[in-house]
Amino acid sequence: MVTTGQPSPALRTDLSTRAVDPDEIVTGALGDLAPASGWSRPVLLDADLLILVTHGHGSAELDFRALPCRPGTLLRARPGQVLRCLGPQLDATVVRWGPATLRGLDVDPDAVPAFRQLAGEDEDAVISEVTQLAVDADRHAGIPAAAALLRHQLAVLLLRLSLLPGGEERDTPRAETETFRRLCREVERGYRHTRRVEDYAAQLGCSVRTLTRACLAVTGRSAKQVIDERVALQASRLLAATDEPIARIGRRLGFPEPTNFGRFFTREVGVSPGAFRAAREQPLPVRMVRPRPPADSPAPVGRA
Repeated sequence: MVTTGQPSPALRTDLSTRAVDPDEIVTGALGDLAPASGWSRPVLLDADLLILVTHGHGSAELDFRALPCRPGTLLRARPGQVLRCLGPQLDATVVRWGPATLRGLDVDPDAVPAFRQLAGEDEDAVISEVTQLAVDADRHAGIPAAAALLRHQLAVLLLRLSLLPGGEERDTPRAETETFRRLCREVERGYRHTRRVEDYAAQLGCSVRTLTRACLAVTGRSAKQVIDERVALQASRLLAATDEPIARIGRRLGFPEPTNFGRFFTREVGVSPGAFRAAREQPLPVRMVRPRPPADSPAPVGRA
């Protein structure tokens, strides 16, 4: 297991230079996630991650949400999100896995919240399981027979984390939660092509009113707001973590005209795309952390 701030050559290779192995589990240190230039701006992730802070104090920015970090802080990050970790003494153990790693196992990795501050017996149990997983991943690297062991260890760890107390803010009816999650899945597939609630209602075989009621129950926002926030989030990720031209980002997200994209982004985020990109190297202020509704992705935070 790598627990120092020095990058692990194996993990850096896996994260930075090739596609994710669909059934691979890799462990390493926080420094392995940072590019050679460090955390000067957010990094676009290409794999599922668990990050357990083991030393130091600092902050992490996950999809433009600044989170305080200290020993016992646990972060759950997904492919496509943007991450930046700040704090010269901040260190963590990182567990990374591919999209097919948990196939066939009765575990939902999305049931693990994006941020937890562990304490007491919960912290001890999670540290023990993360440590054992990292030891076995290092000891049995390249041994096919060990793959099942690592998969089940990861599944147990994720199940333990999903069962920890202190979940969502509100008690949402199950039917509305399921409708909301179905909408989120459809939005993930279609947000580059349409932002019309009517289109998603037709795809799901329900009414616009049903989608709006579900979104209001789970997030407090309308279906249209949920869809637009997902588009603005993707725009924010690409503006912050890539050097892709702004006009091209707009076209990728369904805006043929740069002016239309600029107006949309400014309305949703509060600043223009150019101003948002110019501010991407400025750390975000750490705010009070509250439980979030089970949306696939949080809304971006505007940078003034």
